[in-house]
Amino acid sequence: MSPRDEARGRGSEPGRSGGRGGDERRDARGRQRGAARARGERSRTSQAPSQRRRGTDPARTAAFDVLREVDGSDAYANLVLPPLLRERRIAGRDAAFATELAYGTLRLRGRYDAVLARCVDRPLERLDAPLLDVLRLGAHQLLGMRVPQHAAVSETVGLARDRVGAGPAQMVNAVLRRVAGTDLDGWLERLRAEAPDAVAASAAVGSHPAWIVRALREALAGNGRDPGETDALLEADNAAPRVTLVARPGLVAPDELTDGAPEGVRVAPGRWSPTASVLESGDPVAVPAVADGRAGVQDEGSQLVALALAAAPLDGPDARWLDLCAGPGGKAALLAALAAQRGARLVANEVAPHRARLVRQALRAVPDGVVEDVRTGDGRELGGLEPGGFDRVMVDAPCTGLGALRRRPESRWRRTPADLAHLTTLQRELLASALDAVRVGGVVAYVTCSPHLAETRLVVDDVLRRRDDVERLDAPAALGAATGRDVPLADRTDVQLWPHVHGTDAMHLTLLRRTR
Repeated sequence: MSPRDEARGRGSEPGRSGGRGGDERRDARGRQRGAARARGERSRTSQAPSQRRRGTDPARTAAFDVLREVDGSDAYANLVLPPLLRERRIAGRDAAFATELAYGTLRLRGRYDAVLARCVDRPLERLDAPLLDVLRLGAHQLLGMRVPQHAAVSETVGLARDRVGAGPAQMVNAVLRRVAGTDLDGWLERLRAEAPDAVAASAAVGSHPAWIVRALREALAGNGRDPGETDALLEADNAAPRVTLVARPGLVAPDELTDGAPEGVRVAPGRWSPTASVLESGDPVAVPAVADGRAGVQDEGSQLVALALAAAPLDGPDARWLDLCAGPGGKAALLAALAAQRGARLVANEVAPHRARLVRQALRAVPDGVVEDVRTGDGRELGGLEPGGFDRVMVDAPCTGLGALRRRPESRWRRTPADLAHLTTLQRELLASALDAVRVGGVVAYVTCSPHLAETRLVVDDVLRRRDDVERLDAPAALGAATGRDVPLADRTDVQLWPHVHGTDAMHLTLLRRTR
């Protein structure tokens, strides 16, 4: 069961309201006051904040603290939440509740801000950031989770009293009562009706900045898909992704992950990649092959682009491979496992020392002699340092990450169009370096976890415009040869994967061969 399903299931358990001991006590008190409510006395949601308890439960407090850390320190929720839960000994369903509350609120922040703006008597930017985070958490419980209304309002007011003060708590009570006055479908219909145009409607309902909505529409059209799929793509971005495992070839067989999973862990085969498995329940670290590095956690799209590079047709020897931007090591580990089966060696290069350490950790199970080196250096310089030194080169270029918004929900609120100028310059320089580093007849894979046309096709076009020694290869054919499966792709020489079509991150792949 996914964290979201676990969290939602809490509300349906007998004698529970949102899954909290405090909620159970309130249910008991509510039964005692049933006759009073029938006589028209105040309901729980209309109680004055001073009559409510002063705090809330640890799971809601943890979710609030994650939001504050993400906002105040530019941290990533997936790095903040797990250690926080361990430190506070929040486990089981409480951990699932905290996870869904924090991640769901981050993903749907734009939608909830649009709703809250219609329930607050001042511009949201004038609210203190902690207060706004409390309101967002309350809105997600009311509109995005199966938490009973009285529990969502009461517990959020308690959180407000504990973290932002009694005065703001009164405002929280009033605002959340207004939010609860309309159900989700009603709010979405209103947001669409009041939006000035289709992009604004999709941005509000689908909870993405308008510039990203426009970019995704253009990317769909530019890759031969219907821009009308935009809302489905946004919805896929807002769905909690399942954990995908990679069985590194020669180190562990996929059926060892699916058939040999330990008690409490359920693993099913992946959809497209022969190396992929989906973790349906349990902790991936509980899988022995993951714990010792023979397998790892890796999105299926990330696996597919590495497999396609390894399957691309090559003229001449196939002995030395390069991962130019290797951190944090997932693609490098898969490439190293494939290289080992062919007697090839891998050089992994990473500019950031701390990410280079992650690469070494990811490669720990690879047989001795396969990894020639894990280097710390600027990939833009490597082509000049070792011209023509490699047979296959992976360029997993730094990008906006618009293809992985379902995994890092806070990224959509941090990125701006201004980021593109720096990133696309870097991407062009890295691709040019990779083409210098590959030998004549060798193959380069240009990969981004973004479908943005400025980071994908336009980068490749711009680099090739300046060279006459490179040709494009049929990337869909290489992908088909690597997987043996009919992956639905556009009729193009490059590959663009989509969350709403393939269930993967929106990975882009272009394959290039050096001709002279």
